[in-house]
Amino acid sequence: MSVQESGGALERPRAAYVKGALCLIFSAFNFALMAALAHLAGDIPFTEKAFFRNAVAVVVTLFILIKSRESVRVPKGAGKFLILRGLCGSAGIFGNFYALDRIPIADAAILNKMSPFFAVVFSLFVVGEKIKAVPMAATIGAFLGALFVIKPGASAVHSLPALAGFLGGMGAGFAYACVRKLGSMKVKGALVIAFFSCFSCALCLPFMLLNFVAPTCQQFLCLLGAGVAGCLGQFGITYAYFFAPARDISIFDYSQIIFSSLLGFVMFAQIPDALSWIGYAVIVLMAAIVFVYNRRQYEK
Repeated sequence: MSVQESGGALERPRAAYVKGALCLIFSAFNFALMAALAHLAGDIPFTEKAFFRNAVAVVVTLFILIKSRESVRVPKGAGKFLILRGLCGSAGIFGNFYALDRIPIADAAILNKMSPFFAVVFSLFVVGEKIKAVPMAATIGAFLGALFVIKPGASAVHSLPALAGFLGGMGAGFAYACVRKLGSMKVKGALVIAFFSCFSCALCLPFMLLNFVAPTCQQFLCLLGAGVAGCLGQFGITYAYFFAPARDISIFDYSQIIFSSLLGFVMFAQIPDALSWIGYAVIVLMAAIVFVYNRRQYEK
Protein backbone atom coordinates (compact mmCIF):
# COMPACT_ATOMS: atom_id res chain seq x y z
CA MET A 1 0.00 0.00 0.00
CA SER A 2 1.37 3.41 -0.95
CA VAL A 3 1.77 6.32 1.47
CA GLN A 4 -1.09 8.14 -0.30
CA GLU A 5 -3.40 5.15 0.05
CA SER A 6 -2.43 4.70 3.68
CA GLY A 7 -3.05 8.38 4.35
CA GLY A 8 -6.44 8.16 2.62
CA ALA A 9 -7.41 5.20 4.77
CA LEU A 10 -6.57 7.21 7.86
CA GLU A 11 -8.25 10.33 6.52
CA ARG A 12 -11.67 8.76 6.10
CA PRO A 13 -12.20 7.93 9.81
CA ARG A 14 -10.79 11.35 10.73
CA ALA A 15 -13.22 13.06 8.34
CA ALA A 16 -16.12 11.05 9.79
CA TYR A 17 -15.04 12.07 13.30
CA VAL A 18 -14.96 15.76 12.32
CA LYS A 19 -18.38 15.53 10.64
CA GLY A 20 -19.85 13.76 13.66
CA ALA A 21 -18.38 16.29 16.09
CA LEU A 22 -19.65 19.23 14.00
CA CYS A 23 -23.14 17.71 13.77
CA LEU A 24 -23.21 17.22 17.54
CA ILE A 25 -22.11 20.81 18.15
CA PHE A 26 -24.76 21.96 15.66
CA SER A 27 -27.31 19.89 17.59
CA ALA A 28 -26.18 21.35 20.93
CA PHE A 29 -26.50 24.90 19.59
CA ASN A 30 -30.01 24.27 18.29
CA PHE A 31 -31.16 22.72 21.57
CA ALA A 32 -29.74 25.74 23.41
CA LEU A 33 -31.52 28.04 20.95
CA MET A 34 -34.75 26.07 21.42
CA ALA A 35 -34.49 26.62 25.19
CA ALA A 36 -33.78 30.34 24.76
CA LEU A 37 -36.73 30.83 22.39
CA ALA A 38 -39.04 28.87 24.69
CA HIS A 39 -37.98 31.14 27.56
CA LEU A 40 -38.40 34.22 25.35
CA ALA A 41 -42.00 33.18 24.59
CA GLY A 42 -42.83 34.38 28.09
CA ASP A 43 -45.98 33.56 30.04
CA ILE A 44 -47.20 30.74 27.82
CA PRO A 45 -47.92 27.52 29.82
CA PHE A 46 -45.07 25.03 29.56
CA THR A 47 -47.40 22.33 28.18
CA GLU A 48 -48.30 24.66 25.31
CA LYS A 49 -44.60 25.28 24.65
CA ALA A 50 -43.95 21.53 24.69
CA PHE A 51 -46.79 21.01 22.19
CA PHE A 52 -45.25 23.45 19.70
CA ARG A 53 -41.81 21.92 20.25
CA ASN A 54 -43.14 18.50 19.22
CA ALA A 55 -45.60 19.61 16.53
CA VAL A 56 -42.82 20.58 14.11
CA ALA A 57 -41.15 17.19 14.62
CA VAL A 58 -44.49 15.45 13.92
CA VAL A 59 -44.83 17.19 10.54
CA VAL A 60 -41.21 16.56 9.53
CA THR A 61 -40.96 12.91 10.60
CA LEU A 62 -44.35 11.94 9.14
CA PHE A 63 -43.30 13.58 5.87
CA ILE A 64 -40.08 11.52 5.90
CA LEU A 65 -41.95 8.28 6.60
CA ILE A 66 -44.54 8.93 3.86
CA LYS A 67 -41.89 9.98 1.35
CA SER A 68 -39.78 6.86 2.02
CA ARG A 69 -42.79 4.69 1.03
CA GLU A 70 -41.44 1.92 3.22
CA SER A 71 -43.76 -0.28 5.22
CA VAL A 72 -43.96 0.66 8.88
CA ARG A 73 -43.74 -2.45 11.01
CA VAL A 74 -43.56 -2.62 14.79
CA PRO A 75 -41.83 -5.84 15.90
CA LYS A 76 -43.56 -8.00 18.47
CA GLY A 77 -42.92 -6.72 21.98
CA ALA A 78 -41.73 -3.30 20.82
CA GLY A 79 -45.06 -1.55 21.41
CA LYS A 80 -44.65 -1.29 25.20
CA PHE A 81 -41.19 0.25 24.79
CA LEU A 82 -42.55 2.79 22.31
CA ILE A 83 -45.21 3.76 24.86
CA LEU A 84 -42.69 3.89 27.72
CA ARG A 85 -40.39 6.01 25.53
CA GLY A 86 -43.33 8.31 24.83
CA LEU A 87 -44.35 8.65 28.48
CA CYS A 88 -40.86 9.14 29.90
CA GLY A 89 -39.67 11.31 27.02
CA SER A 90 -42.71 13.54 27.47
CA ALA A 91 -42.00 13.77 31.21
CA GLY A 92 -38.45 14.77 30.28
CA ILE A 93 -39.69 17.59 28.03
CA PHE A 94 -42.27 18.75 30.60
CA GLY A 95 -39.64 18.92 33.34
CA ASN A 96 -37.21 20.76 31.08
CA PHE A 97 -39.74 23.32 29.84
CA TYR A 98 -41.12 23.89 33.35
CA ALA A 99 -37.59 24.60 34.58
CA LEU A 100 -36.77 26.84 31.60
CA ASP A 101 -39.50 29.29 32.63
CA ARG A 102 -38.22 29.64 36.18
CA ILE A 103 -34.42 29.20 36.42
CA PRO A 104 -31.45 30.27 34.25
CA ILE A 105 -31.48 28.36 30.97
CA ALA A 106 -27.92 27.14 31.60
CA ASP A 107 -29.09 25.51 34.86
CA ALA A 108 -31.98 23.85 33.01
CA ALA A 109 -29.59 22.67 30.28
CA ILE A 110 -27.10 21.00 32.63
CA LEU A 111 -29.89 19.29 34.58
CA ASN A 112 -31.29 17.97 31.30
CA LYS A 113 -27.80 16.65 30.51
CA MET A 114 -28.14 14.31 33.47
CA SER A 115 -30.06 12.05 31.07
CA PRO A 116 -26.99 10.08 29.85
CA PHE A 117 -26.13 9.19 33.45
CA PHE A 118 -29.69 8.10 34.17
CA ALA A 119 -29.61 6.10 30.91
CA VAL A 120 -26.65 4.14 32.33
CA VAL A 121 -28.70 3.17 35.39
CA PHE A 122 -31.96 2.44 33.58
CA SER A 123 -30.22 0.40 30.86
CA LEU A 124 -29.54 -2.16 33.59
CA PHE A 125 -33.29 -2.81 33.89
CA VAL A 126 -34.48 -2.10 30.34
CA VAL A 127 -31.66 -3.54 28.23
CA GLY A 128 -29.96 -5.79 30.79
CA GLU A 129 -26.58 -4.03 30.40
CA LYS A 130 -24.21 -4.40 33.31
CA ILE A 131 -22.96 -1.19 34.91
CA LYS A 132 -19.20 -1.11 35.27
CA ALA A 133 -17.44 0.52 38.21
CA VAL A 134 -16.13 3.66 36.48
CA PRO A 135 -19.45 4.70 34.80
CA MET A 136 -21.27 3.96 38.08
CA ALA A 137 -18.85 6.11 40.10
CA ALA A 138 -19.15 8.91 37.49
CA THR A 139 -22.94 8.69 37.67
CA ILE A 140 -22.85 9.11 41.46
CA GLY A 141 -20.45 12.04 41.02
CA ALA A 142 -22.80 13.65 38.48
CA PHE A 143 -25.74 13.31 40.90
CA LEU A 144 -23.68 15.10 43.56
CA GLY A 145 -22.83 17.80 41.01
CA ALA A 146 -26.53 18.23 40.26
CA LEU A 147 -27.12 19.08 43.94
CA PHE A 148 -25.01 22.23 43.50
CA VAL A 149 -27.38 23.32 40.71
CA ILE A 150 -30.59 22.30 42.50
CA LYS A 151 -29.47 23.87 45.83
CA PRO A 152 -31.84 21.93 48.12
CA GLY A 153 -31.32 24.38 50.99
CA ALA A 154 -32.11 27.44 48.88
CA SER A 155 -35.52 29.02 48.32
CA ALA A 156 -38.30 26.94 46.82
CA VAL A 157 -38.50 29.49 43.99
CA HIS A 158 -35.26 28.01 42.61
CA SER A 159 -35.10 24.53 44.15
CA LEU A 160 -38.50 23.23 42.99
CA PRO A 161 -38.09 24.18 39.29
CA ALA A 162 -34.51 22.86 39.41
CA LEU A 163 -35.79 19.59 40.88
CA ALA A 164 -38.35 19.45 38.04
CA GLY A 165 -35.49 19.90 35.55
CA PHE A 166 -33.55 17.11 37.30
CA LEU A 167 -36.57 14.78 37.15
CA GLY A 168 -36.94 15.77 33.49
CA GLY A 169 -33.38 14.54 32.94
CA MET A 170 -34.37 11.31 34.68
CA GLY A 171 -37.35 10.88 32.38
CA ALA A 172 -35.19 11.54 29.32
CA GLY A 173 -32.63 9.01 30.60
CA PHE A 174 -35.28 6.29 30.87
CA ALA A 175 -36.52 7.26 27.40
CA TYR A 176 -32.99 6.88 25.97
CA ALA A 177 -32.72 3.43 27.57
CA CYS A 178 -35.98 2.53 25.79
CA VAL A 179 -34.55 3.86 22.52
CA ARG A 180 -31.55 1.58 22.95
CA LYS A 181 -33.89 -1.35 23.49
CA LEU A 182 -35.93 -0.40 20.41
CA GLY A 183 -32.70 -0.12 18.40
CA SER A 184 -31.76 -3.65 19.42
CA MET A 185 -35.21 -4.75 18.20
CA LYS A 186 -34.52 -3.14 14.78
CA VAL A 187 -37.24 -0.49 15.06
CA LYS A 188 -36.55 2.33 12.59
CA GLY A 189 -35.32 5.61 14.05
CA ALA A 190 -37.81 7.72 12.07
CA LEU A 191 -40.67 5.61 13.45
CA VAL A 192 -39.41 6.06 17.03
CA ILE A 193 -39.19 9.85 16.60
CA ALA A 194 -42.57 10.08 14.83
CA PHE A 195 -44.34 7.95 17.46
CA PHE A 196 -42.79 9.91 20.32
CA SER A 197 -43.63 13.29 18.75
CA CYS A 198 -47.26 12.29 18.09
CA PHE A 199 -47.62 10.70 21.53
CA SER A 200 -46.17 13.76 23.28
CA CYS A 201 -48.40 16.15 21.32
CA ALA A 202 -51.46 14.07 22.22
CA LEU A 203 -50.40 14.10 25.88
CA CYS A 204 -49.91 17.89 25.82
CA LEU A 205 -53.22 18.60 24.08
CA PRO A 206 -55.73 18.23 26.97
CA PHE A 207 -53.52 20.24 29.37
CA MET A 208 -53.00 22.88 26.70
CA LEU A 209 -56.73 23.20 25.95
CA LEU A 210 -57.62 23.45 29.63
CA ASN A 211 -55.20 26.31 30.16
CA PHE A 212 -54.79 27.71 26.65
CA VAL A 213 -53.20 31.13 26.27
CA ALA A 214 -53.50 32.67 22.82
CA PRO A 215 -49.96 33.68 21.87
CA THR A 216 -49.18 37.07 20.41
CA CYS A 217 -47.54 37.21 16.99
CA GLN A 218 -44.10 37.51 18.64
CA GLN A 219 -44.79 34.63 21.01
CA PHE A 220 -46.05 32.45 18.17
CA LEU A 221 -42.85 33.10 16.20
CA CYS A 222 -40.80 32.21 19.30
CA LEU A 223 -42.75 28.97 19.76
CA LEU A 224 -42.43 28.10 16.08
CA GLY A 225 -38.72 28.91 16.19
CA ALA A 226 -38.31 26.71 19.28
CA GLY A 227 -40.01 23.85 17.42
CA VAL A 228 -37.78 24.26 14.36
CA ALA A 229 -34.63 24.51 16.52
CA GLY A 230 -35.65 21.42 18.50
CA CYS A 231 -36.25 19.50 15.26
CA LEU A 232 -32.88 20.58 13.86
CA GLY A 233 -31.25 19.55 17.13
CA GLN A 234 -32.83 16.11 16.89
CA PHE A 235 -31.65 15.61 13.32
CA GLY A 236 -28.20 16.95 14.21
CA ILE A 237 -27.72 14.40 16.96
CA THR A 238 -29.08 11.61 14.73
CA TYR A 239 -26.64 12.38 11.92
CA ALA A 240 -23.79 12.87 14.40
CA TYR A 241 -24.05 9.28 15.56
CA PHE A 242 -24.48 8.17 11.95
CA PHE A 243 -21.02 9.57 11.14
CA ALA A 244 -19.23 8.48 14.32
CA PRO A 245 -19.94 6.31 17.39
CA ALA A 246 -20.92 7.88 20.71
CA ARG A 247 -17.66 6.86 22.37
CA ASP A 248 -15.77 9.18 19.98
CA ILE A 249 -17.92 12.31 20.02
CA SER A 250 -20.42 12.27 22.92
CA ILE A 251 -18.41 14.82 24.93
CA PHE A 252 -19.21 17.49 22.32
CA ASP A 253 -22.88 17.31 23.32
CA TYR A 254 -21.96 19.21 26.49
CA SER A 255 -21.11 22.26 24.39
CA GLN A 256 -24.80 23.03 24.91
CA ILE A 257 -23.85 24.34 28.36
CA ILE A 258 -21.56 26.93 26.73
CA PHE A 259 -24.21 27.95 24.20
CA SER A 260 -26.93 28.12 26.90
CA SER A 261 -24.72 30.24 29.16
CA LEU A 262 -23.92 32.65 26.31
CA LEU A 263 -27.53 32.92 25.12
CA GLY A 264 -28.76 33.32 28.69
CA PHE A 265 -26.33 36.18 29.27
CA VAL A 266 -26.87 37.93 25.92
CA MET A 267 -30.65 37.55 25.73
CA PHE A 268 -31.71 37.64 29.39
CA ALA A 269 -28.67 38.94 31.34
CA GLN A 270 -28.62 35.63 33.25
CA ILE A 271 -25.42 34.87 35.15
CA PRO A 272 -25.36 31.51 36.97
CA ASP A 273 -24.10 31.72 40.56
CA ALA A 274 -20.90 30.15 41.89
CA LEU A 275 -22.65 26.97 43.12
CA SER A 276 -24.16 26.39 39.68
CA TRP A 277 -20.75 26.77 38.03
CA ILE A 278 -19.32 24.20 40.47
CA GLY A 279 -22.16 21.85 39.55
CA TYR A 280 -21.53 22.40 35.83
CA ALA A 281 -17.84 21.60 36.29
CA VAL A 282 -18.52 18.40 38.26
CA ILE A 283 -21.10 17.06 35.80
CA VAL A 284 -18.99 17.85 32.72
CA LEU A 285 -15.93 16.32 34.44
CA MET A 286 -17.89 13.12 35.13
CA ALA A 287 -19.01 13.05 31.48
CA ALA A 288 -15.38 13.49 30.38
CA ILE A 289 -14.28 10.61 32.64
CA VAL A 290 -16.90 8.30 31.10
CA PHE A 291 -15.91 9.48 27.61
CA VAL A 292 -12.21 8.70 28.17
CA TYR A 293 -13.06 5.40 29.86
CA ASN A 294 -15.23 4.25 26.94
CA ARG A 295 -12.51 5.19 24.43
CA ARG A 296 -9.89 3.19 26.32
CA GLN A 297 -12.21 0.18 26.69
CA TYR A 298 -12.78 0.18 22.94
CA GLU A 299 -9.06 0.50 22.13
CA LYS A 300 -8.08 -2.50 24.28
